[in-house]
Amino acid sequence: MLGIQRKTHTDTGYAHRAVHAKAHGYLRARFEVLAGLPPALAQGLFASPASYDAILRFSTTPGDVLHDGVSTPRGAALKILGVNGPRLPGSEDETTQNYVLGNSPSFQIGTAKGFLRQLKLLAATTGRAEPVKQVISAVTRTAEAALEMVGGKSASLTTLAGQAKTHLLGDSFFSQAALLHGDYFAKVALSPVSSELIALSEKSIDTSGHPDAIRESVREHFRTCPAVWELRVQLATDIEAMPVEDAAAMWSEDESPYVPIARITAVPQDTWSDGMREWVEDRMAFNPWTGLAAHRPLGSIMRARRPAYAAAREYRSRGNGAEIHEPTKLPQA
Repeated sequence: MLGIQRKTHTDTGYAHRAVHAKAHGYLRARFEVLAGLPPALAQGLFASPASYDAILRFSTTPGDVLHDGVSTPRGAALKILGVNGPRLPGSEDETTQNYVLGNSPSFQIGTAKGFLRQLKLLAATTGRAEPVKQVISAVTRTAEAALEMVGGKSASLTTLAGQAKTHLLGDSFFSQAALLHGDYFAKVALSPVSSELIALSEKSIDTSGHPDAIRESVREHFRTCPAVWELRVQLATDIEAMPVEDAAAMWSEDESPYVPIARITAVPQDTWSDGMREWVEDRMAFNPWTGLAAHRPLGSIMRARRPAYAAAREYRSRGNGAEIHEPTKLPQA
């Protein structure tokens, strides 16, 4: 990951994130824990109804900043402010809960060892041959579309640039790997529920001649439209069928469906303002290890993220000469 950062830093003069380098928008939002949750769901942050300020950052996963014609997987990072309670190690002095999410229900590779192999391949191609990446992306999109026609979806193909050119705001985003949910093992998902977002789930975007088409489409939506998502949790009900160490394992939604536990609302706003961009890109990090002990990340990939994300944060801070810290309040609009 540091190798990816050094390469993009040299190429661009800016210390980008090691992954999810290209942002497509930032949102100020309101995060509301739902009332009346049953005991198994009313855990940790969700133990009682409450309302918090929150920040959403949308991105694509590579560590280099690519033309949107290279259709890579998408991400959404959620930071909830003013959260109190026993903390994860290293975040004892903070008051945020972080979720780092991707638009596939599971990782394409289940373990840290396998993920390292994939990252080495990504590092080797960082900053190189973008036109070739666009061709590969078109081929894998076609293969992914054929697979989906017969009821399947390949995390591996999508990772290899098979992501369809649809509107990002119509996507659902998942923790992919497992987390504690108080006394339970779980995964979480951020899913669109407002009609304006649902209508975008199959809407295509034109990336030809538009290197930042995703960003433009997000900004255009929020000029006039609001948005509502649900944060949903999927509890593990069978530890053999729903393992926490294999992040590539799909947990059956027939066996344990995703259930709403919170609602996230964003009003119309500028999603690409200079102030928000500087604040989030220069002075903020999203890390699943920053949060409550009740929502501790699980599995080898999540454990590997802890030192890797800390190193990436330190590199960005030094490279850009900016202190990175956890916010306590939203900036003025």
